[in-house]
Amino acid sequence: MDVEAFLDAVQKMPWYMEQIAYSEDVPARDARHGALDQPLDRRLERGLRDSGIDALFTHQTDAVNALRDGKNVIVSTGTASGKSLCYNLPVLEALLQDRTASAMYIFPTKALAQDQRKALGRLVPKSARLRYDIFDGDTPTHERGGIRRSSRLLITNPDMLHVGILPHHRLWYQRLRSLKYVVIDEAHVYRGVFGSHVANVIRRLRRICERLGSSPQFVLCSATIANPGEHAERLTGLPFEVVDDDGSPYGGKDFLFWNPPMLDLATGSRRSTNTESAQLFAELLRRYVRTMNFVRSRRAAELLYVYVRDNLKLSHPDIARRVMPYRASYLPEDRRAIERDLAQGRLLGVTTTNAMELGIDIGDLDATLLTGYPGTIASAWQQAGRSGRSGHRSLSVLVAHDNPLDQYLMRHPEAFFGKPHESARVSPGNPYILKPHLLCAAYEAPLLMEDTEYFGAELLWHAEELVEDGLLHVRNSRWYLSADMEYPAGEVNIRSASARTYSLVEKDSGVILETVEEMSAFLQLHPGGIYLHQGEQYLITDLDMEAGMAYAVQTDVPYYTQARDYTDTRILRQFRQRQAGKTQAYLGEVSVTTSVVGFKRVAHITEESLGEEYVDLPPQSYDTISLWFDVPPDTLEYIRRNRLDLMGGLHAVEHAAIGVLPLFAMCDRNDIGGISTPLHPDTGRPQVFIHDGIPGGVGITEHGYDIIEELWGATLQVISECPCESGCPGCIQSPKCGNNNEPLNKGVAELILQAILGVVTHG
Repeated sequence: MDVEAFLDAVQKMPWYMEQIAYSEDVPARDARHGALDQPLDRRLERGLRDSGIDALFTHQTDAVNALRDGKNVIVSTGTASGKSLCYNLPVLEALLQDRTASAMYIFPTKALAQDQRKALGRLVPKSARLRYDIFDGDTPTHERGGIRRSSRLLITNPDMLHVGILPHHRLWYQRLRSLKYVVIDEAHVYRGVFGSHVANVIRRLRRICERLGSSPQFVLCSATIANPGEHAERLTGLPFEVVDDDGSPYGGKDFLFWNPPMLDLATGSRRSTNTESAQLFAELLRRYVRTMNFVRSRRAAELLYVYVRDNLKLSHPDIARRVMPYRASYLPEDRRAIERDLAQGRLLGVTTTNAMELGIDIGDLDATLLTGYPGTIASAWQQAGRSGRSGHRSLSVLVAHDNPLDQYLMRHPEAFFGKPHESARVSPGNPYILKPHLLCAAYEAPLLMEDTEYFGAELLWHAEELVEDGLLHVRNSRWYLSADMEYPAGEVNIRSASARTYSLVEKDSGVILETVEEMSAFLQLHPGGIYLHQGEQYLITDLDMEAGMAYAVQTDVPYYTQARDYTDTRILRQFRQRQAGKTQAYLGEVSVTTSVVGFKRVAHITEESLGEEYVDLPPQSYDTISLWFDVPPDTLEYIRRNRLDLMGGLHAVEHAAIGVLPLFAMCDRNDIGGISTPLHPDTGRPQVFIHDGIPGGVGITEHGYDIIEELWGATLQVISECPCESGCPGCIQSPKCGNNNEPLNKGVAELILQAILGVVTHG
């Protein structure tokens, strides 16, 4: 596309009001090629030539050389850099040269598995008789036996490995005992709860392989992250060689930061992010620019699709029919159809959640829109990298939300373009995650003392706890699964901290529309709530908590709903304490109780509040990890002596700090929560808590505790630099606040943070 001409045209439109806050010219680069220590198998060389590949990039040759030397390798390079050849070449070479060897490819989604199968079809010599198959939940039952017997390269996902392969490893005896390579693609996706589960699944795989006599090499591929080696080791429990010198060519990119214009300086209100993004999206589509628009939530994917479809319907009905929404919760056949239509050019644009962030082959795109910062620098570059894969110059635009983190980036683009990518974090030792996997492992083979090699020393006391709970029993220094435990893997949802899900059912037809995990069910499926599914609005009429069912009817109201919740935090144990700035910071275990207390109706387009209602739902409690900190005593005395709004100041600090923390930890804003109080019952002092929003925690607040001075500094910048008078969504207000953002005091929040950082003192 002609990026310069498009931007010139946009800046002449009547609705343009200096929204371009920053423009980064990401330069093009030439390819750099490397050499293999030994030539490839001639059959693979022929396959490469037939695919139009005459030379390998430096990161590809580095990876192949290291794998041939017997090392475990993680490749961490940019989008569309040809990472799949880093593992396809050595794996296929090994399988071609040793007819007894086998390999396993693990992808986080079924769509990626389908893509890889196509790629292998172009590379595997027809004469080799090398069978490769997908084995996942969609594999027909009548094909599974043949795959187990004959497939030497198994393409699967962590869910099927967890629930369908490891518990039945005796049926896979021949494949597992000859396993030479295990490939884990898109490794950066395995973070947080999902990554912590997968880390335990991989340990279970290694344990079974060792008992069957194999010790496979591991190959991991990842987007660019700050800690590829550490992350690979945490995922697998093995040492790794890092390959991160990207030798692939790049066509260059114009990357814009787009800030919706301020409507009211006093209140800090801005024009709707969705409106801004929809206008940009529509303008690109009118010019037949193939565009993908990433959004932060399933609701936003549907809303934005409706806005753009309605915008184009009258003036460009042909284009309006070539736009679709996409998200992971759609039925598989619907997702495949959208992917196929996009790859074959029938679709011109898609609004999508991060479900399309990964490397599904959807053809060449010219532009990507990011409606709201996706939470991490790594994800932002992954999403932006979906355009320009053909080697041509492309456009990416980050359209800011009115929240602390997005607004901080609009004012400090160097924090995005000049900062290293974040670290991916997993916590395989989280007891809420590890203990269920110990039961799974015991089902697969009795647990031994030696299994601490895989699960750590905590195996010993967790096993004893499971014995006390009647889930394991001990015989001859081995832990066996209790007789009444039939199939523990079936009870463990590796993509959630909760094993239970709620089904959304269309009331009139009885059709199940989607499933929602229990942790977020009350926020999304409360009675009176509006739920969007494939562009259609549904009103939640009933919530059956016992059956795990929510019932809905289709509706056409001019608003959507936002749930309100209230959180209470109690300290269970303090782990650490340190002097930080001019105050004390703490880290420990807390009990968090959250109650969804109501919801508000918000008008489409204008975002105007149309009223609130209360709901009566039971509280949900869990134990997790939290940091908390004090207000310096002299500042506290100053605030009280001058009768300033202490609660409003603490509340504002809490909101802003939670909003900024994802800049330092690889997490989503919804992965963390917090409370603030002028008198906490467990400490007897004013306190601000920030906690992991996941039972047991996954390392987010531990990192926040370690870098808390940096967090305070960025939080102070967010508050003090915001042009609003008394607080707005861009600095101290939160859409999730259970107290409806009351009280909040911007001035007192600045005072507290300045005192903590030693910027000012008070007499």
